[in-house]
Amino acid sequence: MRVMLVGDSMTVGSVGDFTWRYRIWQHLNATYGGPWRLVGPRETLYDPATDTSDSPAYGDTTFPSRARRHLAGWGEGWCHMAPLIQQETREHRADTLLVFLGLIDLGFYTGAQETSEQALFFLREARVANPGIQAVLMPVIPNIRAQHDEWFAAEVHHFNELLGKLVAELSTEASPLLLASPPHDWDLNRDTYDGTHPSAQGEHRIAASFANAMYQAWGLGGPYQAGPGTRLG
Repeated sequence: MRVMLVGDSMTVGSVGDFTWRYRIWQHLNATYGGPWRLVGPRETLYDPATDTSDSPAYGDTTFPSRARRHLAGWGEGWCHMAPLIQQETREHRADTLLVFLGLIDLGFYTGAQETSEQALFFLREARVANPGIQAVLMPVIPNIRAQHDEWFAAEVHHFNELLGKLVAELSTEASPLLLASPPHDWDLNRDTYDGTHPSAQGEHRIAASFANAMYQAWGLGGPYQAGPGTRLG
């Protein structure tokens, strides 16, 4: 299994983060019985001091370079990843995509309808590269802006509805798609450090949503275990 993680700032992470990518790597190492690896063209974090995504400063400095591979970028959304996904899927021979995109699109680039069209383009392009690709897609988790911006909150809700319909319509036996259940009762104070980006608790909860979707639908890995003190429900 060759897994490519695709996302925006919540996925790439910044200096000092463990990232949910690290959490899913730990989980699959512990539960997946066959050969597997994380793949992608990038391996670094975003550095706020330089406004570049070239930092190797993960929260766990022993996180091996070969396991840091991803396709995620600070400030990048569906509209950035859709034109890249065919080439990157083919080049890195990805057969499984874990995709967490949309917040930055809705916040800065496109409305719900246009963002769903980019998601459709993304999935079609991935299938050009690998007709048997399987993917788990995470709905947008509302951030602090949604608490005071009614238009933005409505766009998030609308996009998530459209994404759910898209996944249901496009999923096939040959190329299955899953809609992950976002973490229940996501708490911006507990699960983020700034109202958007995941804290260590949030990282575990995002990883759990992806891991449990793969296990429940496809039998891959096992139930996510984060250890004491982390609320996953």
